[in-house]
Amino acid sequence: MTGWAKAQGVEGSIVTFLGDPRSELTKALGLVLDHPGPMAVLGNNRCKRFSMLIDDGIIKTINVAATESDPAGDNDPSVTLAEKMLGDL
Repeated sequence: MTGWAKAQGVEGSIVTFLGDPRSELTKALGLVLDHPGPMAVLGNNRCKRFSMLIDDGIIKTINVAATESDPAGDNDPSVTLAEKMLGDL
């Protein structure tokens, strides 16, 4: 995750990238991407595309890009992008 943060230019900033290799957080948040369409390409279950604003350990907002017609959130990820997060602040 450090390499990804560095590549995105946010290393050492207030943005934190976290991994979830056993999908523990993904499952706890109910964000498992297990739709047959994406899974036919991806193989294993993944995490849905989302962004989350956490303040002092409290989830203030959670934005999920998945829709019924686009379970992976690829067609319109706008609710998970920086502009939306800035608005959530």
